[in-house]
Amino acid sequence: MTACNWDGSSYDRISTIQQGWGGEVLGRLELAGDERVLDAGCGSGRVTEMVLERLPRGRVVAVDASPSMVSAAQERLTGPGSPYAGRVEVLRCDLLELRLREPVDAVISTATFHWIADHDRLFARIRAAMRPGGRFVAQCGGEGNIDGLRSHARGVLARAPYAEHFEDWKAPWNYAGAEITQERLRTAGFSEARCWLAPAPSEPEEPREFLQTIVLGPHVQRLPEELRERFMDDVLEAIGEPVVIDYVRLNIAARA
Repeated sequence: MTACNWDGSSYDRISTIQQGWGGEVLGRLELAGDERVLDAGCGSGRVTEMVLERLPRGRVVAVDASPSMVSAAQERLTGPGSPYAGRVEVLRCDLLELRLREPVDAVISTATFHWIADHDRLFARIRAAMRPGGRFVAQCGGEGNIDGLRSHARGVLARAPYAEHFEDWKAPWNYAGAEITQERLRTAGFSEARCWLAPAPSEPEEPREFLQTIVLGPHVQRLPEELRERFMDDVLEAIGEPVVIDYVRLNIAARA
C-alpha cells in the first residue's frame, strides 16, 4: 500500500491541514463514547488522538502501512504517561490485507485512500472488519485533486536532468470520482453509501517541506539525493507565490 517512504516526524509536524480535515470528518461520525473504532491510515496519530477524546469509554485500533508513521503514532498515543493507555492499539498493516480479531463499531479515515490502487478490495476489507449497522466516514483525494500543481511538477520533470529518472513513471495516486466510489461501496456490502467531491484549496505554512514530504514525496524520493533540492527549487519557481494547493476531497459516508 505504501507509495512513499514517509517521514513520520516531519508529517506530524507539518500536517495541520490534514488534521483540520480529520476534525471535519470526525464531526460527521455519531459516537456514544463506548464504541470500538478503526482509524484506517492513522498516520502519526494526530487524528487518532481526536477520536480517542470522543471515546472516554471506548477503544481505537489505529492502522497504518508505514513503519515511520506507526512509530510516530505509538510515541504519541502509547508512550510513557499517555492518557490513552489500554484504550488504543497501533498496528502496522496494509489495509488491503486488513483482518481484525474482533469487529469494530465504526471506521474513520482521512488522507489515505488515494494512496491505494484497489478500492474494490479496500472497501471489501473495511466492510468485513465492521459490525452490521456500523458507521463509516472518510475523506481522501478525489477526482481533480491537485491537477494544477501536478501540471507544474510535470513541466519540471520533463526537463533535464530530471526526465531520465521518470521514463517509466506511473503515478501512485488513485483520485476516484464520487459516483464510482458509491458503486464500489454498495458492491462491497454497505447498506447505505453517499459520496461527494469538495474543493479544498489550501496554503501550507511551510510550503517547501509540505510539498517535499507530502504532495511530491514520491517524485522527490525517485530522484538521486543530489537532485532533490534543485528539483524543489524548480517546482517552487514554477508554482510561484503564494503556494496554494488545489486540493479536491472525496468524502464518504456509509453504513455497514
